Amino acid sequence: MDSQATTIPKIIVTGGAGFIGSHTAVALVEAGFEPIIVDNFSNSEQSVLNGLKTIVGRELTTYQIDCNDRAAMTQVFEQQQVAGVIHFAASKAVGESVEKPLMYYRNNLDTLMLLLELMPQYNVPSLVFSSSCTVYGQPEKLPVTEQTPRLPAMSPYGNTKAIGEDIIRDAVTAKMPVKAIALRYFNPIGAHPSALIGELPRGVPANLVPYLLQVAAGQRASLTIHGNDYNTPDGTAIRDYIHVMDLAEAHVSALQLLGRRTESSVYDIFNIGTGRGASVLELINTFESVTGINLPYTLGPRRAGDIEQIYADVAKAATGLGFTTKRTLAEALTDAWRWQQKISSTSKV
Repeated sequence: MDSQATTIPKIIVTGGAGFIGSHTAVALVEAGFEPIIVDNFSNSEQSVLNGLKTIVGRELTTYQIDCNDRAAMTQVFEQQQVAGVIHFAASKAVGESVEKPLMYYRNNLDTLMLLLELMPQYNVPSLVFSSSCTVYGQPEKLPVTEQTPRLPAMSPYGNTKAIGEDIIRDAVTAKMPVKAIALRYFNPIGAHPSALIGELPRGVPANLVPYLLQVAAGQRASLTIHGNDYNTPDGTAIRDYIHVMDLAEAHVSALQLLGRRTESSVYDIFNIGTGRGASVLELINTFESVTGINLPYTLGPRRAGDIEQIYADVAKAATGLGFTTKRTLAEALTDAWRWQQKISSTSKV
């Protein structure tokens, strides 16, 4: 057993205690990888590690360091013979990025460049980069494919994702020995079905589902739907909501694909969504249907910067990654509500 254990490929997961990172750590273990979590816990909680331990049956190796700390990151690469990196660590609040652009550029881009410098030094070939559908802006045609033109970002946060993609592309073009895939996520929601890990928003949630859950739990009075005069079937904005465990499994598929590629320098991009858009009202109705809870909501004006609708063309992910989503919107909301009930009951203790 010990000799077999030494052959398990180790994967550094930066931001591995965050929402998507923690679920990806579970998916990695299930697929036969060993996640090495690197997180400074600036936007995550130590309690996540306990949830992970219960789910996977053991403690996961964790480094509490900042991914911008060159000496500390070098030590991780020296101590752990890793086969790849999944890079989640990034500041991600759109509004805050508008107020603190330099912090966002430094945190989100310097960390990526440091990884790209360290990986060849330690013969680490594979990188999966956490990108976003924000790079498409409000596209002229739907669904968006990987060839859909990127539009100028509407926030420094969105711009860091576009620039991050360009940095990786340019590094690969320069024949750096790195095989990389950027995954353009759509809207991750849900939680692990065990309700042991899930999304932990700090302060007032900026995203629809965490806010909706807090309304359902009685922590907020009502939900405001921002805009009901969009050019959509029911007038509310449309997004492509993907279960976080499906998204986590897409990272495993990306790593496995990179492992099969024989070239020393590779760069590719994949949309990761369900391929289907759901409106705000459809999401609310689905939540009410699966939980039996009536959600109080009011209609408000559109928010500046919000796009009308976006959803993914997922054909390339299906053929290139061999990845398709397995979980429905109803399942994602059921799992999210189970998680919300757990954290609501814990916070009342």
